[in-house]
Amino acid sequence: MIEVSEALQRIVSALPVLGTETVSLLEACGRISAAPVVARLSNPPADVSSMDGYAVQAADTTRGAQLDIIGEIPAGHPSDRSVTPGTCLRIFTGSVMPEGADAVLIQENTTRESDRITVTEPVSQGRFIRPKGLDFASGQVVVPVGKRLSARDVGVAASANCPWITVRRRPRVAILSTGDEIVLPGDAVPAGAIVGSAAFMLAALLRKAGAEPVILPVARDTMDSLTTSTSQLDTVDLLLTIGGASVGDYDLVKKALGESGLVTDFWKIAMRPGKPLMFGRMGRTPVIGLPGNPVAVFVCSTVFVLPALRAMCAEVVTGDGTEPARLASDVSANDQRFDYLRATLSRDEDGTLWATPFSRQDSSMMAPLSACDALLLRERFAPEAKRGEMCRIVRFGGGID
Repeated sequence: MIEVSEALQRIVSALPVLGTETVSLLEACGRISAAPVVARLSNPPADVSSMDGYAVQAADTTRGAQLDIIGEIPAGHPSDRSVTPGTCLRIFTGSVMPEGADAVLIQENTTRESDRITVTEPVSQGRFIRPKGLDFASGQVVVPVGKRLSARDVGVAASANCPWITVRRRPRVAILSTGDEIVLPGDAVPAGAIVGSAAFMLAALLRKAGAEPVILPVARDTMDSLTTSTSQLDTVDLLLTIGGASVGDYDLVKKALGESGLVTDFWKIAMRPGKPLMFGRMGRTPVIGLPGNPVAVFVCSTVFVLPALRAMCAEVVTGDGTEPARLASDVSANDQRFDYLRATLSRDEDGTLWATPFSRQDSSMMAPLSACDALLLRERFAPEAKRGEMCRIVRFGGGID
């Protein structure tokens, strides 16, 4: 068995970076930027007012001074008139500042009679003006390479007058469930059969992560069925198999794929759940063989598959994705396998984050997986830990679970 960190490094280092495509702003959210988004104009493009009021020369705004209103400047309609001593122009939020003005006197600090205002509170030079380029300047990078684009990124790209964004192509991922016992949700469930939930859960996880999942027909426990199911992989970027990667008489994935050209890198990891995890390559297609139990599928996909997708899309990620919490219950000493315990999270009145692992961690139990908020990490050979001690968690959230 190899360690989790080594397995992850082997997987991500072996994956090719996908090509690029250009998409519209409406299609960009959730994609990974493959080129910087560079502003095509400054924002704001000119000095503009940040308030409704009057464009003035600050030196004229002594308390009680009177100024003549010589026009107005609606937003979107710059004025060709200049402010001179003793005059002002009515101005509105977002309107371009006129020549000669160096401040905006807000309307609350004036009284108006006809075409003249009286200053009730002076204003300093530059007050209530948004200078050109306050937000960003023309030529400035507003979205870097390798970022998963949020709605906010789409907004800043639109503000920068960039209607198209270059992104990484979506990874196309094939999912192959194996086993004579698997039936599809909604089908009749004969004695000895189980409903195949893992493929649909995995497809949902992949789609949320920005990939295009393709669920292949279930491969039965024969060499011919497995070989046929994987005979055409040229159209996918990654193959994920579910089940059949262990050491039983009917665990045929490794053998069948090997006869079809699979070159195996590793197939056992010191982790729980997920020990029988395999990684290799069939021709140009990387293959990750996941365990059969659905909880193990989800944990291994969180630990290995999602980072694999990020690597294929050259996504820039900071940190290791974990955060600290306190144990809400005692946990026993760990053995030679890295443990991923399903846990719920809560906060006390002080804002402290507490992690409560489920008492049963069976890797076939879907209801606790659905109810949990995080994975609680337990290092290999970790000693017994008591309630209140610090731990590390991987929180579920952020739009990919």
